[in-house]
Amino acid sequence: MGNLKPIEEQIKNIIDLALLEDTSAGDTTSRILIPGDLDGEASITPKENGILAGGDVARLVFLRVEPSLKVELLIPDGKKLKAGDKVITTSGNLAAILKAERTALNLLGRLSGIATETAKYVVRAKGTPAVITDTRKTAPGMRLLDKYAVRIGGGKNHRFHLGDGIIIKDNHIAALRTQGMSLADIITMARVNAPEGLKIEIEVNTIEDAMEAADAGADIVMLDNMPPELMKRVVEQMPAKVKTEASGSITLDDVRRVAMMGVDTISIGAITHSAKTLDFSLRLETKA
Repeated sequence: MGNLKPIEEQIKNIIDLALLEDTSAGDTTSRILIPGDLDGEASITPKENGILAGGDVARLVFLRVEPSLKVELLIPDGKKLKAGDKVITTSGNLAAILKAERTALNLLGRLSGIATETAKYVVRAKGTPAVITDTRKTAPGMRLLDKYAVRIGGGKNHRFHLGDGIIIKDNHIAALRTQGMSLADIITMARVNAPEGLKIEIEVNTIEDAMEAADAGADIVMLDNMPPELMKRVVEQMPAKVKTEASGSITLDDVRRVAMMGVDTISIGAITHSAKTLDFSLRLETKA
């Protein structure tokens, strides 16, 4: 599994920052209304169907607010949810539960929404060679968790950060064109200077550029905003060792058609930047 300590610390930092923006001045309502020694029980349930992601993150939110709380995760991440399913129960100091409520629900809703949206794309591409991946279009500070939710939904992760791979995009190409460089020149420069083990990917939008990139030694050719029929022609002519990636405003309605063109990867920014938050609520278990 490797050393998980840095990941655990990063998750705690995300939670602490989220709590800080909600509770830095305390919880005035609970402070003036809820007795400090009053205990209670509560449960979290979804208001709609979806796929759970972030259950353990939500559990940690409650424990960061008050370590003495008893918090139980009843459904593991990756499971399908029905509206009303009891996902988490918590008991202990009631003021602490209420203090943690919104942060826990925000994180749980966002991550479950991403997993749910990702799964829709994965289902549409099923039976084709195409793998659904995310992009770096994540919420600032949330990339670790956003990309985790993509994996829970059945997708794969693209680059985590700018140092995680070499992708020569349109602006890189435009800058180097001013220096009189061709696509082949750019790829050669990248190959000479690339750190060992990093693959070279380049963005193109014509069949001519795609084949020039392949001939120059690119490992992956990104077909940016290409019509599906043109993608198919590129795939048919591409050497077997060169992988293809479809990208650019691909929606749920057309992802299957793109997948049928034979591309290896389809990168979807929308699964993180536009996923609808799954709605959850926390309810106290009241007694007469």
